[in-house]
Amino acid sequence: MTKEMEFFIFLMEQYAFHKKTTANKVLEKLEELNLTNYVYDMYEIYHTEDLENAFNDIDRKMNDSK
Repeated sequence: MTKEMEFFIFLMEQYAFHKKTTANKVLEKLEELNLTNYVYDMYEIYHTEDLENAFNDIDRKMNDSK
């Protein structure tokens, strides 16, 4: 498993905990909004920042995609 995939899984779990939901539901929502690749591809930025910044960015992208 790549470091990017490991981080993506970690991020999904942490984001789900933050949102009081499950990682599966978060992933379903990302898929529905066509944002899965976007979040995965943000590895270089997300893994060096505070997770709150990633959460805020994901929230913003989800809201913009509705």
